[in-house]
Formats: sequence, C-alpha cells, structure tokens
Amino acid sequence: MSQQGGGHYYVPAPSTWPITGSIALLFMGFGAALSVNRIPLGYGLLATGFAILVYMLFGWFSTVARESESGKFNKQVDKSFRWGMSWFIFTEVMFFGAFFGALYYMRMHSVPDLADLNNKILWPDFTAEWPTAGPGITEKFMPMGPWGLPAFNTLLLLTSGVTVTWAHWALKLNKRGQLKLGLFLTFALG
Repeated sequence: MSQQGGGHYYVPAPSTWPITGSIALLFMGFGAALSVNRIPLGYGLLATGFAILVYMLFGWFSTVARESESGKFNKQVDKSFRWGMSWFIFTEVMFFGAFFGALYYMRMHSVPDLADLNNKILWPDFTAEWPTAGPGITEKFMPMGPWGLPAFNTLLLLTSGVTVTWAHWALKLNKRGQLKLGLFLTFALG
C-alpha cells in the first residue's frame, strides 16, 4: 500500500453504494419470493436485482481500488482492512462451530431423547438411529452417497482454491493478466 496518505486516517466521502446494494437485495428478495411461487414478474425482478448487485460490486470495488492506488490509504487503513477480514473469518469459524455443535447435539441428545420411554406414547415406532427422517415419518432416510454431486462439489471447491492461490501469487508478482484470469476462473467455479 502506498504511504503517501500522510499520518491521518483516511475517511472516504459518503457513498451511495450501500443503498444501491440494499435496493439490489430488495429486488432479489421479492424476485425470489415471486419466482418460487411461479409468478412471471418474479423472474424479471430477480434478474434486475442481480444486475444492480453486479453494478454495485464493480462500482464499489473500483472506488476502493482507485482510492488505494491514488495513495489515500496508509498503514493504519491497511491494518483496519486486515482486522476487518480477521473478524469476518472469526465469525465464519463461530458460525460453523455453532452449526456442527447443533448437529452434535441433535445426534447425541435430541434423537435418543425422542426414542426414550417417556416419548414412546407420542411416537411408538420411532427408533434412535442416525441418520433419521424424524418421528412420525415412516419412510427410511436414505443419505446421499459420497460420489456424484458431493464429489463434484468438492472438486469445484478445491479447484477454486487453486485458482485463487494462483491469482494471489500473480498479484504479488504484479502479473495482472494472470491475476484477472485466476480471479475470473475462481468466480466461474463459484
């Protein structure tokens, strides 16, 4: 990052990009709700929302890139960006920790509790086995096999990790063509 920003912390001017993103999400939300109910207007609203979102992303990211390349950011701004990303990663870790904690609780506590003697009055045929379709459901739960769609999704995830690493190294080596190609492939794989 450039050090021309001086000793002050750069605070950008008020921006219209957050409200633009909110409008995009509004269009996408209504469009998705109407599309699920097969109302033709929903597809147009959904497409409009995606178009506004893409416009907002390109506009906002280019604004931040222009500010950075013009030397307005200093070490303190760089540190703020790094802390922001660190907090984002922390919240993702906490989200998945809570998700897997809930899965553990359901598997080890909830399912056996549903099959104990006190609940046999409500669901006499329920057995505590995992995976379960739940009490009151007579059909057997069939988990998805590891090959097919799960293997394909895993391959996509790992490949996108390779392409984003390639883009990162291209950025460090100042190879903009490879950077753009690596980011495009990562986005396409996503």
